[in-house]
Amino acid sequence: MEPLHAVLILLGGLWAGGINSVVGSGTLVTFPVLVALGYPPVTASVSNAMGLIAGGAAGVWGYRRELEGLGGQLLRLLPASVLGAVTGAWLLLHLPESVFGVAAPFLIVIALLFVVFQPRLQRWVRRRAERADETDGRRTSHAVPLTLLVYFAGVYGGYFVAAQGILLVGILGVFMAGTIQQANAMKNVLVLGVNVVAGISYMLFAFSRISWPAVGLIAVSSLVGGYLGSTFGRRLPPNILRAIIIVLGLVALWTMVSKLVAA
Repeated sequence: MEPLHAVLILLGGLWAGGINSVVGSGTLVTFPVLVALGYPPVTASVSNAMGLIAGGAAGVWGYRRELEGLGGQLLRLLPASVLGAVTGAWLLLHLPESVFGVAAPFLIVIALLFVVFQPRLQRWVRRRAERADETDGRRTSHAVPLTLLVYFAGVYGGYFVAAQGILLVGILGVFMAGTIQQANAMKNVLVLGVNVVAGISYMLFAFSRISWPAVGLIAVSSLVGGYLGSTFGRRLPPNILRAIIIVLGLVALWTMVSKLVAA
């Protein structure tokens, strides 16, 4: 690996770890970097997901206080998320790589749309939460749809990691009893569970597709980024983070579409 490539991957992992702890969508930083450096799309997705496990663990630790009192919900939602991750990882490993090459640009567009409309989604979630406060127990009656939606978010995350955090924050903020900060803490745990399951699946069934140098660089830098993000990330202007994610996502989209056209 060239030194410049290593530096770019390290910077991408650092930024992705911080973004994942606070906002989500860190994959829209690291995945475009790997694709732009010439990694095949499936190798980039697999290596990225494995590398970001370390950053996810740091984010969970940073938000551990917000998880207090959520043990019961976590015991119900984590298995649903893990089962979804197994399904998504199976799809990634068994569908032809050409399918991922075609699907990934569309998934990036979906992820970018969630990033663009995140403020509006958050405002809607807050209004919903305020109305729910007026009627005791209103949101706790949505256990079944919440569990199903978390499962499908796990499928999405197991197949294509990008923006699953934003998807989960929206779902949890609407249907889970608790604050937005608690929803974000729960999101960190569920995303970590998805990435761990997906990573194990990749090592068992797609070992040859893993770029271990990329995994190592992303793991080290995302660990630091996850810690810094959970400590200082709330002070950063969200619009700046969102703008950078969108730009890098568009770079990935342009790169992958160009390869499809050339093929």
